[in-house]
Parts: sequence; structure tokens; C-alpha cells
Amino acid sequence: MKDSALIDRLLDVVELEIAPKTARGVARGNKLFGAAILRKADWSTVVAETNNETENPLWHGEIHALKRFYELPRETRPKPADCIFLATHEPCSLCLSAITWGGYDNFWYLFSHEDSRDSFNIPHDLRILKEVFGLEPGGYTAENQYWKSNNIVQAIDGLKEPDQARLAQRVENLNDTYAGLSEVYQSNKHLADGDIPLD
Repeated sequence: MKDSALIDRLLDVVELEIAPKTARGVARGNKLFGAAILRKADWSTVVAETNNETENPLWHGEIHALKRFYELPRETRPKPADCIFLATHEPCSLCLSAITWGGYDNFWYLFSHEDSRDSFNIPHDLRILKEVFGLEPGGYTAENQYWKSNNIVQAIDGLKEPDQARLAQRVENLNDTYAGLSEVYQSNKHLADGDIPLD
């Protein structure tokens, strides 16, 4: 089934390409958010990146991936409309805007805003959406004229067995991986020495 194959591929990218970069990033005091851009045609990775706020507080995982994307030679870089945008965590308001302005018609994410707040002790996404835009959790329009957002966990819930159980186990394993990365981040965020306003 195409849906389960795509989800397998997205989880592969998180596990094998983004998480190792994130492990190096959190060791330097960066948050555990990462992103990748894949070609729709064959699901090959164009770029995979992680948060680099210790260099610039705007280099969220998604923004840093977009930066790297546009550093690629124009002749080898696919058009955003021909790409899948993958985020480890539901994009914040900055990253939602960047995905929109970048011309991506879709994005997928693994961990929700509530996960960022409750499991990873990073509540800023929901606070900003509430304080600046007056939106409750989940209050933005997940499918609109610009893009459709896709929650990987919800997509798995809609699959049939045995794919549902198998992919749910993969997510559980990634939960464990990211719990460990979160512990490292919380221990090392002081390394940014105050350069990250919202740590």
C-alpha cells in the first residue's frame, strides 16, 4: 500500500537522517527539531537538517533545512511543488509561514505541538499561537489554499493491520529516541549562553 510505504520512508528519514544530526545538535545546546525535503517522484532526500539556533535563533529545523535547500545549485534543486516537506515536530508559526512562502503544498510531521510542550518541555509553539494569533491548540487550518498538513501518527491510525501495528511500533521507538535527545537538550541548553531567546 502506497500510504504505508510513504510513512515507512518518512520514518526512515527521521530515524536515519535527521535524528543523527539532531544528536550532534543537541550536544551543542540546540533544540531537537529537524526537517527534510524529499522529492515527490521517488521519495529521495534532497536535504535533511536539524535545529541550529546556537548559530542563529531563526535556524529552526525547518528553516535550516530551507536554508540548505537554497544553497544547492539551482540546476540540481527540485521545485518546492515537486517536494514533500517533512518536519519531526509540528511546525511553529515561523516555520508554517516559511513553508507557505517557500511554495510547498504539503508537509508531514511526527510529533504534535502538544508533544513539544508535554513530552519535550518546549511550550513556545502553542504559547505563540495563543498569544500572538489567538489560536487554541490545533487552531490553524490544516488544509488550506497553500498546503495540506499531515500528522504521521493520525495517518498510521487510519491504516489497516498489520501495517498499523508495525508502524505504530516504529513511532514508539522514535518516541524513545527523541526522549533521549530531549534529555540531552535540557542538560545542554545552557551552552547557548543566552543567545537563544526562547530556550
